[in-house]
Amino acid sequence: MAGPAVTLENVTKSFGANHVLRGVDLDVAAGESLVVIGPSGTGKTVLLKTLIGVHASDGGRIAVDGTDVASLDGAGRRTLYGRFGMLFQKSGLFDSLPVWENVAFRLLQQDGVARKEARDRAVEKLGLVGLAPAEADLFPSELSGGMQKRVGIARAMAADPDVLLLDEPTAGLDPIMSNIINDLILEVMDKTGATVISVNSDMRGAARTARRAAMIYDGRIIWCGPTADMRDSGNAYVDQFVNSRAEGPIPTVVDPAA
Repeated sequence: MAGPAVTLENVTKSFGANHVLRGVDLDVAAGESLVVIGPSGTGKTVLLKTLIGVHASDGGRIAVDGTDVASLDGAGRRTLYGRFGMLFQKSGLFDSLPVWENVAFRLLQQDGVARKEARDRAVEKLGLVGLAPAEADLFPSELSGGMQKRVGIARAMAADPDVLLLDEPTAGLDPIMSNIINDLILEVMDKTGATVISVNSDMRGAARTARRAAMIYDGRIIWCGPTADMRDSGNAYVDQFVNSRAEGPIPTVVDPAA
């Protein structure tokens, strides 16, 4: 079996007095698809953003293929993070740029790729997610929610990353479009062989697109195992969350005025 492509050891991250990550330990093997699950506000998105360097960790160790991120200088970190692609939760598209420039943004701004080549590469990636060349010149506001998600995935793939991070890839989509996006993720994984780390609140989608799941709660990974075992994990927190039960160890807050 391949060694871990991504390793997190006792990773912590706080925002003032808000301690979001309290010691996260996680290994993700090269070519693996892992989904991070857990209640809202438990640090799933912060975990992805800390992994990719959007947030600097406060402590612990993050390594990619055995290389400790903290040991690298600025240029080394930029090279390392260049191996990552990320789909943000709300796609994160720039409204003022046409679709192809959204997809090619990093190629143009960071990698110095000529505009014609960047556009050609963007159109190629858009084709992989089922969008026609003519749609490359549209603006995000002219696209449906599902099409915007496709553009976000194409942008994440623009630089042919080794590691693909997906934050709630089907959030806000209807069930049919969610299935289409999940099938697209599977197709991308099959074509690229990238390591995929996703956050997903849709348990059916999580089970379809990942072989292994990790549940984060109170800033730590409290369970990790095959997605096929999520509904019979033997862990009371996982059982309550995955089966959408109101009663269990995860507290629920009820507004008395509601």
